[in-house]
Amino acid sequence: MDPCPFVRILVGNLALKFSPSRIHPSTSPYFCKIKLSNFPHQLATIPFIVSQQDNNNSSSSSSSSSQKSLAACFSLGESQIDRFLRDSSCNVSIEVYAGPDGSTCGLAYNKLLGKVSVPLDLRGAESRPCVVHNGWIGLGRNRSNKNGSSPQLSLTVRTEPDPRFVFQFGGEPECSPQVFQVQGSLKQAVFTCKFGFRNSSDRNLGSISSLPESKTSRNWLPCLKSNKDHFCKERKGWSITIHNLSGSPVAMASMVTPFVPSPGSDRVTRSNPGAWLILRPECGTWKPWGRLEAWRESGITDALGYRFDLFHDGIAATNATTTVVTSTISTKHGGKFTMDTTSNVGVATPTISPQSSGDFGSGTSRSGSRQGSGSGSDFGFVASVSPQKAFRGGGFVMSSTVEGVGKSSKPGVEVGVQHVTCTEDAAAFVALAAAMDLSMDACLSFSRKLRKELRQQTQKFVV
Repeated sequence: MDPCPFVRILVGNLALKFSPSRIHPSTSPYFCKIKLSNFPHQLATIPFIVSQQDNNNSSSSSSSSSQKSLAACFSLGESQIDRFLRDSSCNVSIEVYAGPDGSTCGLAYNKLLGKVSVPLDLRGAESRPCVVHNGWIGLGRNRSNKNGSSPQLSLTVRTEPDPRFVFQFGGEPECSPQVFQVQGSLKQAVFTCKFGFRNSSDRNLGSISSLPESKTSRNWLPCLKSNKDHFCKERKGWSITIHNLSGSPVAMASMVTPFVPSPGSDRVTRSNPGAWLILRPECGTWKPWGRLEAWRESGITDALGYRFDLFHDGIAATNATTTVVTSTISTKHGGKFTMDTTSNVGVATPTISPQSSGDFGSGTSRSGSRQGSGSGSDFGFVASVSPQKAFRGGGFVMSSTVEGVGKSSKPGVEVGVQHVTCTEDAAAFVALAAAMDLSMDACLSFSRKLRKELRQQTQKFVV
């Protein structure tokens, strides 16, 4: 099956100036709200440019003074693209506000300076990139304030194709479901999942068997209180193996650091997170591809914290990893686990493994041509890590849905086409999505009982 068409709308290269310039940038903080249809608005700061040039020649100062960076990114799926094509009034709107110190030209706290609207035409956006706007534009109808200065905003709006493979779990990961590839209304089974409990004596994990583990993880004893997870003070050994339709394992997520409550607490904390290894098969053994850590954040809003590190060249060593993402997800409402390197603080992304077992898909768009997501080079994005064989720049990498505590979950996974050339590539992301979903349960308060599928049934144990 072919990937699904996606389009990304990128907004960047923001800068603000008044002409004539009467304000020193250090005393003039500005920010903006960037909106698109019913998407949540995104916030960005705007650098101020000191310029004595006339407005007609101001573009030259823009190139030398403005900070090239991404301010907002919106991703549209096929149904959203079709809806926008039917809507003749699709626009990106930007509202610019004066900063919180209230000193900008005597303007009040968070005073609206003005707004701009850039119309979008998404015809052909699925097959080719397009710069919709690039340059300076006046802010709104009221183009001058009481000091006679005319605020102008520099911005770039760009659309680019971003085809993705879309997968859907047929059930909760702990129930060992099938995984389907989705394209529109079509669904095709491509993987099966097997959830289980890894025994500490199991040496089938090849190269990871020698990884350091805590004493408690090496000598773990099953909880002695039958069906009483309330008294069980660690969650350990979970694993989920992804198989292709011929039954061969193509990826695995294995819990290698137990999820245990911090002393004096009933929850997993940031200071002592649990961890999963994401593994891929290579030469008859398992090679580590990434490491996912998870914990419960403390504070007013309860959230699941997570961090994903990518190994270099399949080496499971702390000095050979790159942190790709660190963020949180609401434990009540859930959210999305996302890896997207399109930012001015971008990081590199994994290359395709040379040990490919076969082509996963044709990687074509509706127009029939091979498309990548693009790296947003018009915005001057730079990787924050030195070049490694196991990395490359790449824009959108993947996303997966995560439901809140107590809610039934069937994770949906999206993976950028440029990151999938074989079955193992896709399977690694599917395994990561399963580990992220299961981390919500692994980090559940230890005063609460886990679902029966997550409780190891070897209760007949004599010390």
